[in-house]
Amino acid sequence: SRTSLRRKDVIQRGAWLHERKMKFRFCGDLDCPDWILAEISLLSKLTSIKMKLLCSQVVKDILGEKIDYDKLMKLTADAKYEESDVKSSVAALEFIFSSAAKHTVDGESLDNELQQLGLPKENASSLCKVYSDSITSLQHVFAEQSLRVSTLESVDWRVDYVLSSSALQDIGEPVIQLKMNRKDPITKEATPITFSLTGQKFRLLFKDLKQAHSTMESLG
Repeated sequence: SRTSLRRKDVIQRGAWLHERKMKFRFCGDLDCPDWILAEISLLSKLTSIKMKLLCSQVVKDILGEKIDYDKLMKLTADAKYEESDVKSSVAALEFIFSSAAKHTVDGESLDNELQQLGLPKENASSLCKVYSDSITSLQHVFAEQSLRVSTLESVDWRVDYVLSSSALQDIGEPVIQLKMNRKDPITKEATPITFSLTGQKFRLLFKDLKQAHSTMESLG
C-alpha cells in the first residue's frame, strides 16, 4: 500500500542519514524528525508550481490568515492527495518554515538541506523561493510571539462552608473555589483553570500574589 511504501522509504532514508550522522541547520543542528522525512516523500509528488502555491498558503497561515483546506484539496488533486495528506503536508511545511526562520537559516542552505532529505531540486527551489521572500515577516511574527505571555482575563470565586466529608465526619471550615480564565496571547482564546483552597492556603496565596505585585510595580 501507499502508506507501507512511504514507511519503508522513511526507514531507509533515516538509516542512510543516521549512518552519515547528518545534522540539519533548519532543525537546530539536530536530526531531522522521522515524520518530516515521511512528508518529504509526499511533497515530492507535487509539481514545482503546485509546491510554490501550497507554500504560499502555508506562509499566509503562519502570518495569521486562515488556511482554506477546500482550496488546497483542489490544488493537490493532481497528486491524488487525500484530506489527511493535505493536513500532514501543511504541518510539515509549517515546521520547515518556522524552524528555519527561528534558526536564521538562509534560503540557499535550506534548499541544500531539503535536497539532502530527498525533496526534488525543483520543489526545494520553489519552497525556498517562498521562504526567502517571507523570512523577514516570519521572523517578525515569531519575535512578537516569543515576547507575549498569557494574560489573566477574569477571576471568579465563591466560598463553600464544608460541614463534613466522606473522610471526616466533622470539618467545619470554609473552602474557596477559584476559577481563573487565562487568555492565550496567540489564539486569543480563554482557558478556564479551576481549583479549591482551604482558608489557610488561600491566605498564603494572597500573600504571595501581593508580594509579586509589589515586586513588579517596583521594577516598573
